[in-house]
Amino acid sequence: MDEAALPAPAAAVIVAAGQGLRAGQPLPKQFAPWRGKPVVRHSAEALAAAGIGPIVVAIPEGGDALAEAALADIPGVRLVTGGATRRQSVRLALEALADDPPARVLIHDAARPVLPAAVIARLLAALDARPGAIPVLSVVDSLTEADGNVMGAPARRERLRRVQTPQAFDFAAILAAHRGWSGPDDAGDDAQVARAAGLAVALVEGDEALHKLTFARRLRRRGAYACGNRLRRPPARGGRGIVALRREDSA
Repeated sequence: MDEAALPAPAAAVIVAAGQGLRAGQPLPKQFAPWRGKPVVRHSAEALAAAGIGPIVVAIPEGGDALAEAALADIPGVRLVTGGATRRQSVRLALEALADDPPARVLIHDAARPVLPAAVIARLLAALDARPGAIPVLSVVDSLTEADGNVMGAPARRERLRRVQTPQAFDFAAILAAHRGWSGPDDAGDDAQVARAAGLAVALVEGDEALHKLTFARRLRRRGAYACGNRLRRPPARGGRGIVALRREDSA
């Protein structure tokens, strides 16, 4: 089967609720233009092209206009206001799917705009055997522990992996894991929430293209469009495109 033409096996959550101003631009980085489109639009289009839907996008409070402009005309997109932390935003987005639950869900960070279809296919295939799956990459550099500013013991890089998103889960299992989470609300990712609930999480091959955009210089180097020293806001998209977005009320 062509990995770029998957059937509709899952829904998706895109986490785009951060303020993102540390990246150095005057608007949240997920809405900043990059390679001709808002950052968040790239992964939303990739998910829709792979047959994933609905796609619930967790956005900052008051970010409706930016999100509607950034995501206009992408089928199946819904918006929900996120929480104070990433984990809270994911929980709210999952709850927005709970009334008509999908079998599976992909949870992705908007700041990783390049989302290869092959990674989506590997994640969904891994869910046939495990309730969770995450994309990872090997560590190629030598690693060491630090004792202040002095080199400590060497770390075994063959046992370590770099973790990426999207992360894929059985929907009911990850929703229950988030509902039952009792740890700090700054949980690093959903795989940690899943493991705390006793879920087995498979590792699949990630992709170097899934880099996370973090700093303004990276946005510039990787194709963001600037106007003087300020990044332009996404162009407004009017007409029927906005109608395709459904605003979800969060409890």
